[in-house]
Amino acid sequence: MKKKTLVIFTALALLLSAVAVSGHASGYLDFFTGKNKKTVTITQEEYDRLSRYKKMDTILQYVEQLYLEEPDVDKMIENATRGLLYALEDPYTFYYNEAEWNEMKEDDAGEYGGIGIQMLGNGTDYSVTITQVFRDSPAEKAGLRKGDRLVRVEDIEVDFYSMQNAVNIMRGVAGEEVEVEVKRGEDYLIFHITRDIIHVNRVEYTMLEDQVGYIALHAFEGESEKEFSDALNALKAQGAKSLIVDLRDNGGGWVKSASDIGDLFLDDGLLIYSEDRYGNREESRMTKGSDDIPLVMLVNGSSASSSEILSGGLHDRGRATLVGTKTYGKGIMQAVIPLSDDKDGFQMTYEQYFLPSGEKVHKVGITPDIIVEMPEEMENRFFELGDMEDPQLKAAWEAAKGLIPAQPESDISL
Repeated sequence: MKKKTLVIFTALALLLSAVAVSGHASGYLDFFTGKNKKTVTITQEEYDRLSRYKKMDTILQYVEQLYLEEPDVDKMIENATRGLLYALEDPYTFYYNEAEWNEMKEDDAGEYGGIGIQMLGNGTDYSVTITQVFRDSPAEKAGLRKGDRLVRVEDIEVDFYSMQNAVNIMRGVAGEEVEVEVKRGEDYLIFHITRDIIHVNRVEYTMLEDQVGYIALHAFEGESEKEFSDALNALKAQGAKSLIVDLRDNGGGWVKSASDIGDLFLDDGLLIYSEDRYGNREESRMTKGSDDIPLVMLVNGSSASSSEILSGGLHDRGRATLVGTKTYGKGIMQAVIPLSDDKDGFQMTYEQYFLPSGEKVHKVGITPDIIVEMPEEMENRFFELGDMEDPQLKAAWEAAKGLIPAQPESDISL
């Protein structure tokens, strides 16, 4: 029986091979489809490049003709595309199918169906931690907390590499339920959360005492630069003489947004520069007239990417005092590239950035001037905007007060 089966498959292999390799001289189309087909003319270089995929196409032909059930070829090709990028072993390089591409655009627009959390993956231990639970969101109402470690979403075991798959499940039609499991301390907790329309507030601001303005910037997306600029102008109109910018738990976003906000505080020169693998250098240079308001920036271990570009660049230029704990250390940049008439796409790491002094950020992070650890019992606590029970904010406020220039005494003659 085995011998007979082997003979049959050998014959089929020869048949498929004949189809696959015939018509070499007629061009690449004959290479895959055989003789008696329409032909095209391509260069030898193009032919050699496309021939590298001969093995994959041979396998696909076997599956299409012999697999027990009708295969979903489009799904196979999509997963092969994912695998192509996965082999780079870079969690920041991956493919977006059409649904994921649209979700990415919704993220930037700031409104989508979901549960209302932000997450950050750790490239060292591969854990995924909730860094923000949006106020009045389904996640907050269900009881999820900042600091919870995400371990499962429906049937997806969540880690650094499967995080995007988990996001795809948590996103979806409002009104439908999703099961989420987290680890909190030593306990594993399961939540059943009903999706709703999430409205993302990227910028919140308020006046603190003693003429100190406070802006919490949650992400560098959408119109965050305009929202930030509007907040700054509003605080100055209320009498702010120094400013705290809170970047804690801000995992980043668009580099241009960080550069545009940095441009508000620097007259000229570098914010950061980046290099590709060939050593080509690209500089993010400031051009606008700058605001000279004294500046303190709050950071922590979840301040990453564009947060480090903004805080690190301004700090390196002597423009900002940093308060908090050492930042995450994501010093690489990704290009987001559309495919198929902007119906899908992928992102790919292509450059590493450095501070103006040449200091590396990737896997190093940025150490604040004033280190203030968050007490363990407060790590998962929600603080109202501007709440001075937040010890890191209180330290930043004290630093910001100290940067306000002394007011000149009035020269009054009696």
